[in-house]
Amino acid sequence: MKLLPESIWLAVEPVDMRTGIDGLSLHVQQALGRAPCDGTAYVFSNRRRTRIKVVSWDGTGVWMCLRRLHRGQFVWPQPGESCWQLSAEQWQWLVMGVDWQRLSAQAPAQWRL
Repeated sequence: MKLLPESIWLAVEPVDMRTGIDGLSLHVQQALGRAPCDGTAYVFSNRRRTRIKVVSWDGTGVWMCLRRLHRGQFVWPQPGESCWQLSAEQWQWLVMGVDWQRLSAQAPAQWRL
């Protein structure tokens, strides 16, 4: 199983991790003002930032995945904006529990003759 979303968005405010697909989809519509069936992966966290849930529409159905850190917390944006878009690299750092906001990839090398 591999999710291939068109984009990845974090919901900045924490949610109750007991919330299911329908409740999180409603949250995407009402709180984030976005369409839950647009091919985007929407990522939610609990208040302690030790768990995240991902909801994504793949064209035929909805995926909901849960990840838990056994130690530490997920690094999350400060409250202020309702959602935050991540790059694929930032997503990889986030799910490993690394501070993705302080990391950046090097600019692509330019080939010169």
